[in-house]
Amino acid sequence: MKHRFIATSLAAAVTALFCTLAPLAAAAPGAGANDDKKPLKPAPGLVDEEYHLGPGDKLRIEVYKDPQLSQSVQVRPDGKITLPLIGDLEASTRTPIELRDTIATSLKEYITNPTVTVIVVEALASQVYVMGEVTNPGTMQLHGPTTILQALAMAGGFKEFANTKDVRVLRPKGGANNVETLRFNYKDVINGDAKPFYLRSGDTVIVP
Repeated sequence: MKHRFIATSLAAAVTALFCTLAPLAAAAPGAGANDDKKPLKPAPGLVDEEYHLGPGDKLRIEVYKDPQLSQSVQVRPDGKITLPLIGDLEASTRTPIELRDTIATSLKEYITNPTVTVIVVEALASQVYVMGEVTNPGTMQLHGPTTILQALAMAGGFKEFANTKDVRVLRPKGGANNVETLRFNYKDVINGDAKPFYLRSGDTVIVP
């Protein structure tokens, strides 16, 4: 009778333990209850970009093992630079990587497999305009690659009634009447749902 009582008590204890742990296991990460959880969506159109060169930018062009071709240059007001052997070359609106590849391709006529590096020594070209519901609207000189988030911070941040979900960037696209509109949602960025993008020279940031 004593052994039967002990066995019955052990069975009851095991059953109670199982009932306690079962709900915890179901709620554990990786369990079926969370398998259908959808990933966070990035804000459409807000992709991280590289810096684009512009007039006034100071560059260092390094050609591996060729000090005569390596040059320190500044992008002229017409957007071009001048290099030995190559002559005038369009630099404005290109990224440093795009300019590097263009220089390397042009040098293949004179050098076998040239290795080129483009370094932005000083970015002087980037002038943007911030207007609307910010503390200090106006013209802003950017002295290096700058994201829209950093530009808004330099403008003093948003005013109390700013629509932070629909900030717009008007970006010239090669013609007087050709303008691209980019949208920026500040709350998506601080929540980790999107990334801020880099501004380009001539951009106009509008905070409604």
